[in-house]
Amino acid sequence: MAELLDCVELQTDPNPRHAVIWLHGLGADGYDFVPVVRELELAGAPAARYVFPHAPQIPVTINNGYVMRAWYDILGAELVHSEDETRIRDSAAAVERLIEREVARGVARSSLVLAGFSQGGAITLQAGTRAVEPLAGLMALSTYLPLAGSVEGEATRASRSTPIFMAHGTSDPVIPLARGTASRDRLKALGYKVQWHEYPMQHSVNADEIRAIAEFLRRVFS
Repeated sequence: MAELLDCVELQTDPNPRHAVIWLHGLGADGYDFVPVVRELELAGAPAARYVFPHAPQIPVTINNGYVMRAWYDILGAELVHSEDETRIRDSAAAVERLIEREVARGVARSSLVLAGFSQGGAITLQAGTRAVEPLAGLMALSTYLPLAGSVEGEATRASRSTPIFMAHGTSDPVIPLARGTASRDRLKALGYKVQWHEYPMQHSVNADEIRAIAEFLRRVFS
């Protein structure tokens, strides 16, 4: 049986009925978004268990083979035609095991949000569109849809009722805005309900986005 990813966990209630599994970006770790939890609380987000998994440490080709935490290898600057399909699928499977653990701990899939930033957002979309049952929501931040050529044939009918929050910086130099909007349009064409947000920032998250995320969580957890 495959091992669960190591995670940082933070609960804003002793007995949470909701959970958010939040995936970090390339080279970061599970602690990266922990400070956001307090900001979300102040913005009125519902009580939840936040689970921040650490990605495996692997050599990353675009960074000269330097070993760092990554959900998959980045083979080159062109994200569309040179994707590390095996690790993308393996990481999505690892996230599904974390979802199954939350279900075992008493959180229904319909009360769970899967979130991610950059690489983590790509895995969020990969796992979320293949989910066997609808989740409460997906949050894909400063990211893109991976393995876009296979999503039409693999996306489950159940997943298409899951609302998707997508946000992107208008001057993102890492994942250009056009890559994000193309992913949004692809998802919409497949019948997904996407809530799209743009912010005047680079490859990051800002205060207005945090407030919008808190509002999204209030809506999907209500």
